[in-house]
Formats: sequence, C-alpha cells, structure tokens
Amino acid sequence: MKGIFGKILNINLGGEKFYEEAIASEIYEDYLGGKGIGSYLLLKRNPPGINPLAPENNLIFALGPATGFSIWGANRYGAFTKSPLTGIYTESYAGGKAFLYLSRTGYDAIIINGAMDNWSYLEVSNNCVSFKDAAFLMGRDSLETEKMLRDRYMDSQCAVLTIGPAGENLVKYAYVNNDFGRSLGRTGIGAVLGSKKLKALVFMGDERKEASDSKLLTIYRKEQLETGKKHPVTEVYNRYGTSLVVDLTTQVEAFPARYWQDGTVDYSDKINAGALHSECKVKPKSCLFCFIGCTRQTTIIKGRHQGLTLDGPEYETIDAFGGLNMVDDINEIAFLNDTCDRLGIDTVTAGNVTAFAVEAYKRGRIDFKIDYGEVDRIAALLRLIAYREGIGNLLAEGVRAASRELGLEDIAIHVKGLEPPGYDPRYLQGMGLGYAVSDRGACHLRTTFYKPELAGLIDPLKNEGKAKMLLEYEDRLTIFDTLILCRFFRDFIFWDELNKIVKGTMGLDLKEKDFKEISARIAHTIREFNLREGMKPEEDFLPEYFFSHSLGSRRRVLNREKFRELVADYYRLRGF
Repeated sequence: MKGIFGKILNINLGGEKFYEEAIASEIYEDYLGGKGIGSYLLLKRNPPGINPLAPENNLIFALGPATGFSIWGANRYGAFTKSPLTGIYTESYAGGKAFLYLSRTGYDAIIINGAMDNWSYLEVSNNCVSFKDAAFLMGRDSLETEKMLRDRYMDSQCAVLTIGPAGENLVKYAYVNNDFGRSLGRTGIGAVLGSKKLKALVFMGDERKEASDSKLLTIYRKEQLETGKKHPVTEVYNRYGTSLVVDLTTQVEAFPARYWQDGTVDYSDKINAGALHSECKVKPKSCLFCFIGCTRQTTIIKGRHQGLTLDGPEYETIDAFGGLNMVDDINEIAFLNDTCDRLGIDTVTAGNVTAFAVEAYKRGRIDFKIDYGEVDRIAALLRLIAYREGIGNLLAEGVRAASRELGLEDIAIHVKGLEPPGYDPRYLQGMGLGYAVSDRGACHLRTTFYKPELAGLIDPLKNEGKAKMLLEYEDRLTIFDTLILCRFFRDFIFWDELNKIVKGTMGLDLKEKDFKEISARIAHTIREFNLREGMKPEEDFLPEYFFSHSLGSRRRVLNREKFRELVADYYRLRGF
C-alpha cells in the first residue's frame, strides 16, 4: 500500500534492543494511521492494569498517511500511552516541524517499552537506534535541553523532543517539548518519558513515502492554498492568534475565572488579543506546511520581563492564569507561560492546580500562602510542583488526587482526572458534553465544539440536535487525527477533501460513510481500553460543582437530568 511505510519500530530500553515489524495492510484499511494505529497498538500491546509509570507501559509515537507529504495542515505527530494523570487512554499531538523528521525515520509508529538503568537519550534514525548518556542534560529545563542537543548535532536536520525538571520528577502533567515551545501538552506524557529515564529523543533519517497519486495531491494542494488563504478564519487567526477567544468567551460569560466561580473578569481588555498585540512585540508564526500562522512569537518589550521571547501565550494559557488565577497583566501571563515551558508542565492543568491551591489555602487545608493574582507566588508554587518539594509534591499529582487528600472533592473540577480548559460548560453545554465523553477526560480538542456554539450554529443551552452535531465534529476530527492534520484546518477540510488526501496518499477511495465507520471503530477500540483499565461509564459526566453552583449575571447552572439526556443521546448515536 502506498502512503505508508508499512512497518513499526519496537525499542526495548531495558535490553537496549530494537527491531522492525511489518504491519498488515488490513490494519491500515481499518484504522488509517495516527490515532487509529496508535490506539490499536496500545490496546494490543499494553498489559491490562499496568501502572502508567511502570516500564511496561508503552509510549507510542505515531504518524499519519498525510505526514511527510507537502499537504497544508499535515504538520503534526501523535503520542499515545496510558496517562499517569488519569489512569486511562491518552493521546497528544504537537506541531512545529518535528513531525517531518519523525517521518524520515521510515516508520509509521515507534513503540518505546521498558526503562533505562541510567538517564539517557535516544538517537533514532532509519537504520539504527543509539542509546546515549544524558548525564550532561540532567536538571536542564526543556528549552535549554533542546538547545544543547541542537548544538551537539550542529542543528542538523532532526527532531529534538525533550522533558524538563517536571518530567524528570514524574509530575503527572509534565509535557514533552519540541521546536522550542511546541508540545505534547496534556495528560503527563513527559512523566511517562521520565519514568523510562529518557531525557530526550532525537529523530533523523532520509526515508520518503511514495504517494498513490502525486498529481492529485499537487492539484489538491493548490486548491487548498487558494481557498484557505482567502478564508476569513485564516485572516483572523493570522492577525490575532487564539488570544481572540478571550473576548468571545467573556461576552457570553463562559471565560472560567477565580477557579470556576466566575465567567468573566473586569480586566479582560488587559489580557485579550488587543492587549497582547499592543503590550508586546508579536509576530505570527507558522508550523511547517501552514499558511494560517496562528502561533504568536511574543517578545516582552517593557517591565521586569523585558526581552523575554516565547511562543504564546495561547488562549488556554491566558485563561488558565489570567482567568482561573486572576492575573491581570498579559506580560505576567507570558512570564508564567514561559515558566511552565521551561519546567515542562502543561499550562492548562498547571493553572487549574495553582488556582485550586488558592482555594485550598483559603480553606485552611494547605499552609502555602497564596492568593489570586499573586504572580510570584504562583511561579514559586509551579517550581515546587516541578521539583516535588513541600506542598508541590501533592499538587504534582493533579487536582483529583490533591482534592481527595485535602478533603476538597466538592470543589475539584476535573473529568476522569483531567482538568478542563477555558470554556465553561454551564453556558457552552455542548462543550460540556465534549468534556464528559472525551476519551482522555475534559478536553476541548476532541470535538472543538466551542466553535459552533460560539459561532451561533447551535444554541449552547438547548439539547436538540446537539449530540448529533457533536458526533459529526468528533467523527471528522478523529479522521484528522488519523492522517494527522491540524485542528485549525477544520474550516477548510471536510469529507470531500479528506477523500482526496486519502486517495492521493494511500489510494483508498473512502466516502463519508466509510470515514465514519473508521471513526466509530477507533472510538470503540479506545472505549475497550478505558473500560479494561477501570474507567466506569458513570465517569462520562461533569463535576457536581457545575450542577450546584451558578454562573454569571444570569445565574446559569446545569440541569442534571437534561445533561444526563444529552450524554444518553451521544451514547445511543455512538453505539456505547
């Protein structure tokens, strides 16, 4: 079959061995690649009930059929494992240009099993795996580690993936960095890498896949560029990035603030897109094979952080610190973003955890003095978390575990152990459904259902037609994750375009019905994994807090029975 390599690489760290393995074409026909192949392999290879930080937990890097071809938006790689934060299935995707060099190794998936005896990093190419001593990298932050390895490889054509101190210390929401700020952000994949005593991974090679119909891909690429560059979504994201969402959620009182107690802040004009672009020097930045340029390369031009340059902050980080933690200065939010990047911590969970800590302190449950808006105390707490010192050792476990220990489960906001991003489900109730039924916990990216709700395509407060529309988004975006495509191309790539990509790469002529069957197969594969690992169906729900505490000037609160009906509608349509 064209469009794939047809093989995977198995790496056993304990024995410092590796071997190739062919994968039958039927597996690709059933699962395509990316999320499909990663989920299939995780279910088949992971021992049931394994501790996520045990050597036997597999960490799977996977690529899609579109990866490696010059297709607009095909600029990500995926990682799949059992999450140390949630104890169930997880996936994460990162952009930049690392995906290209992972593809050049010549494998559709790379499975890492076992653990090194001493801290190491791996050099993976299309003909060899080398196990390298990482003593010189230990204690370095994630960005510094990448710089040191790029200097060592003389910035050769390679991908460099790193963890920071949080990953070294097995913080359960540690992330994996590549390209100085792109990341496998959520659910603790950095901790899994750390548990295997891997400080970094370097990928390189010269393999190329052969397209089934390169002429079709060339024509499609031109069509895609002509349509996409003129699209208003491209213009808006290129001009403002994701920070534009601050105003959208604030207007409808769905901007989570003061640890989920409020839906707005009275200083939104100090932390929104306008503030970011007026207070800082900002340039649009694109991943490879992208014309949108949604990333903000930000340089702080005044104040105590003058000269600091970073990728971001994205909307989720702005809400995590500017909303949940009530930090009213975009420069300080950028500083906290950079702090998390260097420590190697997911900003969404980190912001939830530090805001939860404020409430814990106010209730006398912890003795770390901290209040909303106290930037330096928040930064100090992040460092304690990364090094597992003092109260940081407990908070490194995430909100679910910390709330149980502190007797604060009544205010703990999470779904299946994963803290939600910046969309309050008491107004954006379809987004709430997305949180509830997501295969990795409270996630906005599995469906991005904030999009139709904020755009007025469906009433956020009514059930009618909601589960059906959400399933449409979920099915299409699941196929995105099999190929693997960036979420921001959802406004340009629909079923017909997906058909062209799969036909041009793999030679398969798949229609909407075929794609939905593949999506359903993947959903049921992941469901089987999660149920096997102890997830209970009743966990496909939202925290009690959202049903008992009202939001905003309209005092919105979720109706338990209506929401239960919404989940039941989804179950019926999905076949659960």
